[in-house]
Amino acid sequence: MVYIFFVSHWLLSVLFQSLFQHRYAAHRMYTMGPRTERVFHFIAWLIQGASYLDPRGYAILHREHHAFSDTERDPHTPWLYQNAGAMMWATKTRYSDLAHRRIQPEPRFDGGFPEWPWLEKFADAWPTRIAFGTAYTLFYFAFATHWWQLALVPLHYVMGPIHGAIVNWCGHKYGYRNFDNGDKSRNTLPFDFVTMGELFQNNHHKYSASPDFSARWFEIDPGWQVLKLLALFRVVQIRTPQRVEFPEPLRKAA
Repeated sequence: MVYIFFVSHWLLSVLFQSLFQHRYAAHRMYTMGPRTERVFHFIAWLIQGASYLDPRGYAILHREHHAFSDTERDPHTPWLYQNAGAMMWATKTRYSDLAHRRIQPEPRFDGGFPEWPWLEKFADAWPTRIAFGTAYTLFYFAFATHWWQLALVPLHYVMGPIHGAIVNWCGHKYGYRNFDNGDKSRNTLPFDFVTMGELFQNNHHKYSASPDFSARWFEIDPGWQVLKLLALFRVVQIRTPQRVEFPEPLRKAA
């Protein structure tokens, strides 16, 4: 039961982060009606729980990442930090400043993302996050069969930042490249079920508007498969439905 809960929470949390905060809020790869957007917004908060990320802060931060990928102005390139923890702490600081409007982004990075002030205020309140953390903890105390399974509990508290650390650290340090994008982005896994397609960073940085993060025949993007299913049932409308074509192989050394 504990393992099913952990894996389910992991996959659902990263799936909604990929579909809602990333592909929708940051890139607008698909459209949906106002009521459907509210439903997606609410479900994203409910599933991500204690580590829920404000779509505005996420979208602006991610747009900055694309504009300044792996340069000194990139908000989370691993090449400026000694470890993933230091990178994510710096990322957390800038994200928080953007989400709480303590700093203003360049106009080109602002706007075009879902906003729900009441929900964002409620979701960001410490009592709300603590309530989610308490619920995770009580579940483990009720169903854990070994004491060491309790070590999984803290991961639920910060699951969103953990996803971000994996994608932003590994996706720009480890793996292979299909394209020369002028940065250090990599495809870490050819079958990326760990982060629902987010570790196809090299492909995504090449075709940042494409909702399909895969580019070669052996690459599988689970997030894209879910998005296609939602489009089939007319829940969403995909703006760029065509599959990314793989061009000439990378000519420069990886």
